[in-house]
Amino acid sequence: MADLNHASDAADADALAYQRGTMAVNEQVSTWNLFMGLAKWGSLAIASIILFLVMWFQPGGSFMLALISGVVVFAAGFFFLKSGKSH
Repeated sequence: MADLNHASDAADADALAYQRGTMAVNEQVSTWNLFMGLAKWGSLAIASIILFLVMWFQPGGSFMLALISGVVVFAAGFFFLKSGKSH
């Protein structure tokens, strides 16, 4: 039976050539920062929209109360989620 875990000679050479901490990771860092920003702001937008719709369509709810509560949650979230100054 063949050994399925044995790497090829090219993979062995790549593994020996690798030096920890020397790889440029600029694109990975920028992709991660973009993902975190979209997740953060997207979650805030979804939470504000859901609150707005729940307050508007609940029995006895009103559009103005829903709009005010949605804007207040968005403003508070914006205040807490905005990035600090970079050093």
